[in-house]
Amino acid sequence: MKKLLLALMLTVAGPAFAVQPDEILDDPVLESRAREISAVLRCPVCQAENIDESNADLSRDLRLLVRERLVAGDSDQQVVDYIVARYGEYVLFKPLATGGNLLLYWAGPALLLAGGAVAFAFLRRRAGASGGSMLSAEEQNRLDEILKRDA
Repeated sequence: MKKLLLALMLTVAGPAFAVQPDEILDDPVLESRAREISAVLRCPVCQAENIDESNADLSRDLRLLVRERLVAGDSDQQVVDYIVARYGEYVLFKPLATGGNLLLYWAGPALLLAGGAVAFAFLRRRAGASGGSMLSAEEQNRLDEILKRDA
């Protein structure tokens, strides 16, 4: 029974966050905003975790910085912009679709369409070449004679 209860508690608890008790803000509204912002910021050290899930020292510094900016009165977007200005666009899990990123966003679909067009042209040319007889008139007559004789 204890194991079942423990398993249930771990399932309900969700992911383990690395946020330390001394980092949590007293105001639940600000803390909720900090958690929402932290969910979209990538840990520069761990790369696959957001800053709330990471135990890296840099993530702790970023969590504290987010909370500091919120207490100072910044909006959510101002906090994100401040962090991006300091650490670059890499800290965003979903980079902005502007400038050079547009090339990255559209390169995959564009290459897929280009590859499809090349494959279509190749197959169409190949079908057109094999549709006509590749034999000369003399070779075709000889083939016809052989086929009649064997039948």
